[in-house]
Amino acid sequence: MQILSIQSAVAYGHAGNSAAVFPMQRIGVEVLPVYTVAFSNHTGYGAWRGPVMDPADVADVITGVEERGAFGSLDAVLSGYQGSEGIADVIIDAVARVKSQNPDALYACDPVMGNAKSGCFVAPAIPDLLRDKVVPAADIITPNQFELGFLTGTSPDTVESTLASADAARAMGPRTVLVTSVERPDRPNGTIEMMAVDDAGAWIVQTPYLPMKANGSGDVTAALFTSHYARTGDAADSLARTASSVFGLLEQTHAAGTKELQLVEAQEHYANPRMEFAPRRLR
Repeated sequence: MQILSIQSAVAYGHAGNSAAVFPMQRIGVEVLPVYTVAFSNHTGYGAWRGPVMDPADVADVITGVEERGAFGSLDAVLSGYQGSEGIADVIIDAVARVKSQNPDALYACDPVMGNAKSGCFVAPAIPDLLRDKVVPAADIITPNQFELGFLTGTSPDTVESTLASADAARAMGPRTVLVTSVERPDRPNGTIEMMAVDDAGAWIVQTPYLPMKANGSGDVTAALFTSHYARTGDAADSLARTASSVFGLLEQTHAAGTKELQLVEAQEHYANPRMEFAPRRLR
């Protein structure tokens, strides 16, 4: 399996491709990473150095990959943090060219824009571009609950309203929606959930909530779910594997007491997830 991953990169710590590439490689995916920014560290530190890549340079790298004959063998394109507004057109164009050579290739968009606690943390034009141009071109999207609400103009909070919002997102174009950081008011204390919806049905999985800030965990989640789903087409199994792997990563990071994900140390959780969280079918 081969995936073209168009995301940010950081030198220190793990975010964007610097979080997504290794877990995909560990489960047997050949990853072709293309960078939208080259930062010293993720922006959650409040200070960072390094450039936002010019969209023309990103497009040039992608063209070089195409010239090597790679597009026809790609199983998926994955995009995450876009950096600048011009990257949207580059991604959409790349997806169209990949699909022209392999119509079965999937495009998975992680619509990175913010979260409920911090609000939006991307350039002001990015959320509208994601909603209006990028998401409609996607086969899979992996928003958190906050991002799903922005994309659909809804206020998901309960299971029912989150499911309705996922259906509204599917009506925009993508057939498969993974919703992360689902926090419904009536959930058991100390838990958090993820929901997956596709043509075959809808499922929700619950894991313990760990009291920590985990920058990059959403990038790992999107990468693993995309990889599993591209391989099997089974949303419930992909959800179960992703939830188990990501919880294992977060549990190990929390136990280590570090700010950065224990991405390498937790690799066994990607290769051999414990599968301890069973998704519940919603419909």
